[in-house]
Amino acid sequence: MRAQPAKSSEWRRRFADEARSERPDLSLLCLLLSGEADPELDEAGIDAAQIELDKLAGQLPFRPGGPREWATAAAELLGGQHGFHGSPPDYHRLESSLLHQVLRRRRGLPILLSVVWIEVARRAGAPVYGVALPGHFVVGFGSPDAYGKPEQVLADPFNGGRLLSTEDAEQLVAQASGGRLNPSLLSAADPLNIMLRILNNIRAWAAARSERSHVALWALELSLLLPSHPARLRYERAHLLVERGDFLAGARGLDEYADVVASIEPTTAERVRQEARAARAKLN
Repeated sequence: MRAQPAKSSEWRRRFADEARSERPDLSLLCLLLSGEADPELDEAGIDAAQIELDKLAGQLPFRPGGPREWATAAAELLGGQHGFHGSPPDYHRLESSLLHQVLRRRRGLPILLSVVWIEVARRAGAPVYGVALPGHFVVGFGSPDAYGKPEQVLADPFNGGRLLSTEDAEQLVAQASGGRLNPSLLSAADPLNIMLRILNNIRAWAAARSERSHVALWALELSLLLPSHPARLRYERAHLLVERGDFLAGARGLDEYADVVASIEPTTAERVRQEARAARAKLN
């Protein structure tokens, strides 16, 4: 299921406006994404989710101390008292990528649980930010430039907010990518980069389920509304339209992508134009 066309159009307009605002609101972007996926979500539901985040923030102690104290307080509240965490089966549910459902179920993917931690702690005044480790999103408290020092503390919301040592973070990176932990990986993740990663997760989920190609399509289309996105997403959208039988729109998208890459990748552009001609031929 997905939102009705008129409702979807309004969600997308607001999503694009918020993404292009001076200071994009991460929680609102996540909830507008949820509105695309869940036809039952309305304005009252979005307000209720924001109110829930406010209520949780109100339960955090006022200025508990430094980064470690903030991280510990958030873990005790969110992971302990309210039971927010994740488990392997959560990777197989679309709801695990939808903020309003994560708030309801207290379960989700690492990045959505991290959004909860970020939004609750931020509202309470904590120095908090997202950390986009390869394959496993976590949360940082303190300074993102203080790798290995007490001024930076990492927490893993997927594991109830467990505080991570430098060795723990290095192990997470090694398990996910086989690489080493570079201090640059611990920089604060931009809200729009977080959104693109959430949408990439949704696309990956849908790609494994051919009957959910419509989910992959709206995730691609929301990604294209972000001010900065990989140009190849235009190709992926056009290709998906052809796969779904919308040959004319798909061919048009392929031609548009070919025009974008023609000056730097002429061979790729010609191949894509051939795909466009093949798509149009299917109309006959």
